[in-house]
Amino acid sequence: MGYYDNQDSRYKEPKQSSNSGKVAGLSAFGGAIIGASLMLIASPIMSSLGFDDQPSEDNGANSTPPTEETASNVINLDVNSAVTDIVNEVSDAVVGVINLQQMDMFGSGDTSETGTGSGVIYRQEGDSAFIVTNQHVIEGASEVEVALTDGTRVTADVVGEDELTDLAVLQIDNEHVDTVATFGNSDDLNVGEPALAIGNPLGLEFAGSVTQGIISATERSIPVDTTGNGQADWNAEVIQTDAAINPGNSGGALINMNGEVIGINSMKIAGVAEGLGFAIPSAIVQPVISDLEEFGEVRRPTLGITLRNINELPSAALQDSLNLPEDVTDGIVVIGVSPGSAAADAAIQERDVIVEIDGEAIENSQDLRRALYSNNSVGDTISVTLYRDGNQETVDVTLTEQPDA
Repeated sequence: MGYYDNQDSRYKEPKQSSNSGKVAGLSAFGGAIIGASLMLIASPIMSSLGFDDQPSEDNGANSTPPTEETASNVINLDVNSAVTDIVNEVSDAVVGVINLQQMDMFGSGDTSETGTGSGVIYRQEGDSAFIVTNQHVIEGASEVEVALTDGTRVTADVVGEDELTDLAVLQIDNEHVDTVATFGNSDDLNVGEPALAIGNPLGLEFAGSVTQGIISATERSIPVDTTGNGQADWNAEVIQTDAAINPGNSGGALINMNGEVIGINSMKIAGVAEGLGFAIPSAIVQPVISDLEEFGEVRRPTLGITLRNINELPSAALQDSLNLPEDVTDGIVVIGVSPGSAAADAAIQERDVIVEIDGEAIENSQDLRRALYSNNSVGDTISVTLYRDGNQETVDVTLTEQPDA
């Protein structure tokens, strides 16, 4: 039901008798003979009168040919776009980074390639060029090589690396470097604006791959476990994008439509969702790589204390041992003070409970790190609000440099 064919049509043609069909056929044939005869008689007469020399408005073959003016209106399609221009301008600054490690546990013998990532050439000086990449790309490497877009592979020196921000700086010979990327300001990004990711997904076999998407969020906070104990001890501040980022893209460039690097691609959330890629904002990258170039590490301020989160302690201890008010349930407990440290100079003591820095709540060690590392520098003075034996106090602390491990 519902389908109709020639055998069972709902709409039938009206029937005609066989005689009427014959008459109609003879009439049509006779009309054709008469019409052809009239055309043969009329053609010489029309030609002698000159009618066949007049152009026909309906006959395109006899119409006036296009003039030079009308021909200039033909549209030429330009296949180039802003994206292709940006890629042509920037892609040679995005390189491959190869992690080489010793094949035996004693550090002798040949090295083998244990991983690849991406990097961005951001500066030239003298005979050297500097590359930023992710720290996890070169982690554990005994040697590092850089693969340029022309196929040249050169040895790279590790200038410095920082595990907390997952950034590292490499230095190579400037001989084969022709293109240097320019940083843009990630603080000016807007959600929804276009972005391009350039890198080497799944290794050098797919070097220079370009994906396009948008800025999905400008300020995402992603928990990071830097110690490997299964507990987040740092929150990475990242840009979220739906431009495809895959293994091997790490260390590559996230680029705006001005051709500027506004992020270093770092990670993606896989398995549970698609289109969740993250990049370290250029506003964080630039001061970090500046420290790495100058000091080989990031200079961070410190209080000089060892600590525990309040929520890690039994509830009974909060009142019995620390004498905290019942409404104080978040903060960090000082369990040790280093001699000569900033905390010692400010007379901070063991069993003090820090709850605020410069008016911002400190609920755990992540908050403390963020307050110290993101908002302050060595030599700055901060206001620390704490509870001591149940009483709230505020002390000023001048931050000192974190000592070498």
